[in-house]
Amino acid sequence: MKKKIKIDYKRILLINLSAILMTIGIYFFQMPNGFSTGGVSGLSIVLGKILTFTTPASIMLVINVLLLVLAFFFVGKAFCFKTAYTSMFLSIGTFVLEKLVPISAPLTSQPCIELFVAILLTSVGSAILFNCSSSSGGTDIVAKILHKYTNINVGTCLLMNDSLIVFASFFVFGIETGIFSIVGLFVKSFLIDGVIENLNMCKYFTIITSKPDEICTFIINELKHGVTKEVAEGEYTKEARYVLLTVVKRSDAIKLRNYVKEIDPTSFIMITNTSEIIGKGFRNI
Repeated sequence: MKKKIKIDYKRILLINLSAILMTIGIYFFQMPNGFSTGGVSGLSIVLGKILTFTTPASIMLVINVLLLVLAFFFVGKAFCFKTAYTSMFLSIGTFVLEKLVPISAPLTSQPCIELFVAILLTSVGSAILFNCSSSSGGTDIVAKILHKYTNINVGTCLLMNDSLIVFASFFVFGIETGIFSIVGLFVKSFLIDGVIENLNMCKYFTIITSKPDEICTFIINELKHGVTKEVAEGEYTKEARYVLLTVVKRSDAIKLRNYVKEIDPTSFIMITNTSEIIGKGFRNI
């Protein structure tokens, strides 16, 4: 019997959304201003200024194709196929926009605003992509190859690649654009981490109550989450209590909090934020 292939439409939609956001940020805001904040897009912007006979979008397409070929031979088929779709989406999308909506100058006279929009779009797009366990390829491939044949870890390789590209912008575009590019690189790094954490943010509940059964039933049947129950004793009152441990999505947190206070007004609730929940109902490794 043929094995059924389960298609994750949500993941496909999110990957396409991330690629669209990144393409818009790169073409409309980074390229016209010369903001080279690392990656293949940043390298293409720098080379596009030097190689006047071609365009950054064309260079980006050629570099990504060459890197995918290198990935196929040096990193492996799995990594190559995993990054090929988004990588080519960005390259072809930027190339198409260049033909359909040619831009010869920045959209506004405010480089700070354009840098902010560029970083926001590319960071959110990258965060969504990483959250889908995917990658846009590019300098990730170079980092993977360096890591495979040296003792340098992937994160350090990426930082080295991006730093070289950013510093090259000083010589090609001047000090002002170079400074914008450095600021953009650091802000993007922090922003991507922040967006990823917020995308995965859940609420961890520690509930001390004398009515555990009703609350457990609500969590399991209504919120569709698991719960752990422990027997405890209040040191001050010496009375028996129960400690319930559970993690719920943010949308369910208010429901659970209100229900607990309604069922047991004397309950004690501790709610904390957490973004790394690995297990059934949340994320797999």
